[in-house]
Amino acid sequence: MSVASVPGRASLSEQDCDLGTFRALIDRTTHLADYPHAASVAENVLVYEGERLRTAEDRDAQRAELVRALADGPGIVVVRGAFADPSVVDRVTAVFEALIAEQRASGAAAGDHFAKPGANDRVWNALEKTALYDPEAFADYYANDILALVSAAWLGPGYQVTSQVNVVNPGGAGQSAHRDYHLGFLSNATAAAYPAHVHRLSPVLTLQGAVAHCDMPVASGPTLYLPYSQRYEPGYLAWRLPEFQAYFEARHVQLPLAKGDAAFFNPALFHAAGTNRTADVRRTANLLQVSSAFGRAMETVDREAVANAVFPVLLRRAAEGAGEEWLENVIAASAEGYPFPTNLDSDPPVDGLAPPAQADVVRRAVREEWSPQRLRAELRAGTERRAS
Repeated sequence: MSVASVPGRASLSEQDCDLGTFRALIDRTTHLADYPHAASVAENVLVYEGERLRTAEDRDAQRAELVRALADGPGIVVVRGAFADPSVVDRVTAVFEALIAEQRASGAAAGDHFAKPGANDRVWNALEKTALYDPEAFADYYANDILALVSAAWLGPGYQVTSQVNVVNPGGAGQSAHRDYHLGFLSNATAAAYPAHVHRLSPVLTLQGAVAHCDMPVASGPTLYLPYSQRYEPGYLAWRLPEFQAYFEARHVQLPLAKGDAAFFNPALFHAAGTNRTADVRRTANLLQVSSAFGRAMETVDREAVANAVFPVLLRRAAEGAGEEWLENVIAASAEGYPFPTNLDSDPPVDGLAPPAQADVVRRAVREEWSPQRLRAELRAGTERRAS
């Protein structure tokens, strides 16, 4: 990833943060001709059409372009019609609403990053909760080929999906500019303790995304972005500084989204949720954080439970002729795709240098048409083998 680096420095500090350098780095224009798979440029952001991405034959070139857009380009791509069938989004929205209602009825109030308690609605670990509540809806939703395309392009195979539902109610306050997980979640003092090369590494460990579960006009506060800001190496130390916050407020862009659209962005991009200034739009988004197999996800997800819940759906859909890609996308969102860490005394390598991952077991179970009871027993045994 090309970034504005500090020559000869093994570590970074707030003293390395220079607004003039930052401004010069991001003062550029996105040219559509440089991104042949994109449909348009809006507010310096690349806009893709879901159907065009789905039907493109040159997948390698497509992936390379997406990586270039996220790493060296504006740092954000919007995919119009990422979910071609709006009913798939509606079914999962209904699950989200049911989960929120249950949460309210129980008296639990999930914390929110930027609003007063109770002002907005948030469901943590929505991926696992959705799978357990409605495995059918989960499978149709996470079989999405655009999510799989962008995730695999940025992170490679074995990625891990987590999600959080965020509903910003009318009048819900916006956020201040920030960067995201990993280093973006740390204090400046802690972030500065990590060497400069870790600041360059952190953005490639995760992909941020958001699926619009309703139409989001600008007045409802869709996310604010500062294109190209992910390229600034000291940015994990700069985003809290007043002069950088002020520059973000003056120069950010904001795009409306329609239900079923999705935005994907580099976690190092300066961004912030906007204020919902409408009187009647409950701005509902499924916030996706997709983690590299080489990193760890932000949330603890019981992927054994998710895989067991979704397996009967996989079996039935396979019998009905669902394509390999469809099945693989659901498995990638359900099961752990990376075999480590593990206990190599009790879980030794098989046919190579690594034992089978949880996802490998689910693939085999679908291929061999195991019973749900057999899969449940094998996944439990695998969990026990990995224990120290």
